[in-house]
Amino acid sequence: MSLQPISVLRAGADEEKAENARMSSFVGAIAIGDLVKTTLGPKGMDKVLLGPDPSQADSLRVTNDGATILKSIGVDNPAAKVLVDISKVQDDEVGDGTTSVTVLACELLREAEQLIAQHIHPQTIVGGYRKSVDVARTALTGVANDHSADTDRFREDLMNIARTTISSKILTQHKDHFAELAVNAVLRVRTTSPLDAIHIIKKLGGAMSDSYLDTGFLLDKKPGVNQPKRVENARILISNTSMDADKIKVFGSRVRVDSTAKVAQLEVAEREKMKDKVQMILKHDINVFINRQLIYNYPEQLFADAGVMAIEHADFEGVERLALVTGGEIVSTFGNPEKVKLGTCELIEQVMIGEDKLMRFSGVALGEACTVVLRGATQQILDESERSLHDALCVLTQTVKEPRTVYGGGCSEMLMANAVSALAAKTAGKESMAMESFAKALRQLPTIIADNAGYDSADLVSSLRAAHTEGKITCGLDMENGDLGDMAELGITESYLVKRQILLSASEAAEMILRVDDIIRSAPRQRAR
Repeated sequence: MSLQPISVLRAGADEEKAENARMSSFVGAIAIGDLVKTTLGPKGMDKVLLGPDPSQADSLRVTNDGATILKSIGVDNPAAKVLVDISKVQDDEVGDGTTSVTVLACELLREAEQLIAQHIHPQTIVGGYRKSVDVARTALTGVANDHSADTDRFREDLMNIARTTISSKILTQHKDHFAELAVNAVLRVRTTSPLDAIHIIKKLGGAMSDSYLDTGFLLDKKPGVNQPKRVENARILISNTSMDADKIKVFGSRVRVDSTAKVAQLEVAEREKMKDKVQMILKHDINVFINRQLIYNYPEQLFADAGVMAIEHADFEGVERLALVTGGEIVSTFGNPEKVKLGTCELIEQVMIGEDKLMRFSGVALGEACTVVLRGATQQILDESERSLHDALCVLTQTVKEPRTVYGGGCSEMLMANAVSALAAKTAGKESMAMESFAKALRQLPTIIADNAGYDSADLVSSLRAAHTEGKITCGLDMENGDLGDMAELGITESYLVKRQILLSASEAAEMILRVDDIIRSAPRQRAR
């Protein structure tokens, strides 16, 4: 009887088992962490991302945002995909910490790889990691500060968080200006979804410091020819309907005629149909009509004759946000004017930004809605500025909901690491080795921050550990001077929610990858010839 191994997989399928599977997972995840870790901290470096078609305007991106980098690279390794996913989740949940969460997960797996080489079972490591997470979270919660009861101190906390978030981005040279801008925008908006009411417009030209916060709502469009350029006490109908009259709207249809006179009759019929549609729109008693789709010359002329401002091709996001801030609804049919909720606005006027004319909506129904106008020398600078500001706005909106704050600069990581080390010293068995490894991975974050700034990380981190052991729990890395500093005095503050999410997401991702002992790849789909 033959004892040859029998494969139950389809031809072309592949399987990696035991050590090979584990090694493949570790190598992929660690490679992803090493890719983004040079972008960590206030002195982190940028990456250039080139798309497949260099002729496209958006194919070149310069960024140090972890989520943007990881979304842009194609990865085939399953463990690497897990790290890319946790970076996306971190970006969606809290907006910042996308690089930190990837680097921490990578360091946890690097430590786990050494433990497995010492023949410690993965489940033992997972058990140690879980106990470490509980202790670390408790330590982090214990030092979190909540100043939401004191308006001035809470605003200062928000300013510090914004400065800390922006300090690792392209806006770091003007961090006070942009921190003030972001905090003012967030504190204006008190709706359930603040980011929808804060519109960001990018305009080439000027310097980054020329960016400003406009208290109205700006729409990057122009009214039609011979239409009013300024409207007071506007009654706005926002719609998503076709306003073109140059083709019969039945796909695949063909019309045959035996004379040019009948072509003219068709054109007249289409014009009459469009005229009826415009009359139905005007019955809503409006003086501003904003459409997501195009408005052709004939209906534009009809609106001009009626003294109505008509704005065409307001993109879908612009229409959605406009409906939110003016208090109107997006409509597509116009047979029941009494059922339509119109948007309102005190004043619509044209304003100049650089070389461009935009429409400014003042006194909208959602009074706190505002627009951030970003200026910059190149499109890449504008795109990165928008990503940086968006991160700051996300963190600030989360902090308004969950007002607790912790100190940055490696302070929180060292505090959690020391708490985990204290638990490991009291724990018997192999789990204590996993706990020590967890603490070592946490200490790698301040180490990498110091390395990226070009300082002696071994000296700084050992000094930081000693300071925390002595009870100086607000001590952290001052990367401006390359020394230790008091984070409370320096104002290096981060959101408690961001730090907690980094800890939980990174440990869960590391546990998930650690449990893997088999990778099965399905057979590629056969192409039909």
